[in-house]
Amino acid sequence: MDKVKKIFGGDTRQLGMIFALVALIIFFQIWTGGLTLTPDNVINIFQQNSYILVLAIGMVLVIIAGHIDLSVGSVAAFVGICVAIAMRDWNLSWWMGILLGLAIGALVGAWQGLWTAYVGIPAFIVTLSGMLLFRGANQYVGKSNSVPVSEDFQVIGGGYLPEIGPNTGYNNLTVLIGLLLAVGIVVGAVRSRRALVKLGAEVEDAWIMWVRLGLICAAIIGATLLFGSGRPGTSFPISGIILAVLVLLYGFISNRTVIGRHIYAVGGNRHAAELSGVKSKKVNFLVMMNMSILAALAGMIFVARSTASGPSDGVGWELDAIAAVFIGGAAVTGGVGTVVGSIVGGLVMAVLNNGLQLQGIGADATQMIKGLVLLVAVAFDVYNKSQGRASLIGMMMRNFRRGNDDDTSATPPPSAATETSSVSETIRQSS
Repeated sequence: MDKVKKIFGGDTRQLGMIFALVALIIFFQIWTGGLTLTPDNVINIFQQNSYILVLAIGMVLVIIAGHIDLSVGSVAAFVGICVAIAMRDWNLSWWMGILLGLAIGALVGAWQGLWTAYVGIPAFIVTLSGMLLFRGANQYVGKSNSVPVSEDFQVIGGGYLPEIGPNTGYNNLTVLIGLLLAVGIVVGAVRSRRALVKLGAEVEDAWIMWVRLGLICAAIIGATLLFGSGRPGTSFPISGIILAVLVLLYGFISNRTVIGRHIYAVGGNRHAAELSGVKSKKVNFLVMMNMSILAALAGMIFVARSTASGPSDGVGWELDAIAAVFIGGAAVTGGVGTVVGSIVGGLVMAVLNNGLQLQGIGADATQMIKGLVLLVAVAFDVYNKSQGRASLIGMMMRNFRRGNDDDTSATPPPSAATETSSVSETIRQSS
């Protein structure tokens, strides 16, 4: 078990969610008679849920900062109808339509961020107001009608990587991107190890690194072949490319930049963060503004896939995004969460929803099951933490722990001075 822990790393919470996702996929693969992991179904899962996963990336930062955003579905619908009408009436090109949508999202985010950060109204109230305001604005601007978008614009939501090169039975561009990604990960890991060795730093055993890289590359190549072997004309979706870029970008921002560390600091203890020099109002403003920009992008992806914007777009999206974030390991009180975890949580909900649909389970039962999964997962996690026990994910991974929980539980809670010092050290390291 110790060797397995070394191979997969020490983040047992995130690792447990990945294991849960794999177990869910295997379960539905058996239950549906092999329909879950067919190329067409996997591509469909990504296309159907790409906009929710985009929302989850922004929502996890909002929740880490200690807020909640209930307006993302309405904002997405409002941006979608504005872009569709502008492209129809002003003959805008697809890329100008995208820029217009992002600009509208930024203005909406600035509006909500202003009330939250500088006026001091709780984000829950501000975004509840925004949910009503922009839902009404969507219906007012569009006059409750559906407005189609051009075929060029539809590519970002319903397009695929093009066919290039000879006929190999796979989409060559998809396979090429997968191979380049695998090679890039290997080269990056080797270069990082060599740099640490030159600095005289302690490094893990070589065999651990190579086993981990082998597993990662096998997963990437397997997924690449799956996406590349769909029916003619399909491959890895363009929306998946957009999502992958966002995951890399926001993963870097949250883990490797000063603003990312400030978001965690504000969510963990706002007063201690302010004493350490963090401008919490600026952080809250940027977090809310960023969420609306990503909501605008998610709305445009959905409209592009649906080929038209309508008055019912965005209904319930905020609930799916929030569920993905909490299932992915974010804390209700803020300060805890990861971009990758929110994506994994979103995929858990996506696979669950897809598997139930493949089995012919009705929409009513599907909603009840998803609601119970979210409630049980979060409630059980919170209960165990309140009792001083391992969290749900910790219990799943208890064989990977060394058994020193008793010493940890006996540690007294940190003082305010200790928390301030810890936040200060985190900010100095990130700087």
